[in-house]
Amino acid sequence: VMQIQHTEIEKRLAELRAEFERLLPASIFSEWGQAVCSPTRFLSISARSADLIVTGSEKGGNVFRAVDVGSLVLGIGRPVLVAASNVEPVMAKTVLVAWKDTREARRAIADALPLLATANEVVIATMDTDRDKSIRDSLADVAVFLEHHGIMAGTELIAGDPDGDRLLTFARSIHADLIVSGAYGHSRLREWAFGGITRSLIEESGINRFMSY
Repeated sequence: VMQIQHTEIEKRLAELRAEFERLLPASIFSEWGQAVCSPTRFLSISARSADLIVTGSEKGGNVFRAVDVGSLVLGIGRPVLVAASNVEPVMAKTVLVAWKDTREARRAIADALPLLATANEVVIATMDTDRDKSIRDSLADVAVFLEHHGIMAGTELIAGDPDGDRLLTFARSIHADLIVSGAYGHSRLREWAFGGITRSLIEESGINRFMSY
């Protein structure tokens, strides 16, 4: 039975490779890699020689054939671009930077600089109930950092406690097609426990997400 399953998987991989090569323009250099193992494990191995990992949104179904986005983001040491499920090109024309004064958010912004540089509009936003000066100062500092890289960005303070749904609602209100965010979580009993906003971003499928840890 195992041999039959292995043969079927190899056949399916051959079909996918043929489709990949058919769709890819000849002008783009590419390499095909494959293995009969968990997709998350395969991408984790591939990340050793990659600048960025691109994957699809999580879907229900066979867990052995689906990428565990959370484990990927928190485990590979590379930024991950999780594409929306609408099969549209990732244009990154209006980008929302979800700011929090943490190592993870700073790294996400630095990792995303090439994408931010091509955007038509960049908005740096944070959520807080206090609206104190230090929060506004931190937003201004990030805007100055981006300006030093030739990227002009606006800032927005969203009133209220940090909340994934509130962030996504704001993203849709500005028609953002990409959200840049740090990822937050920790290992617990060999599984990842995620922060609330990170969990919301992992579960979201309508907007492209760029996450770093």
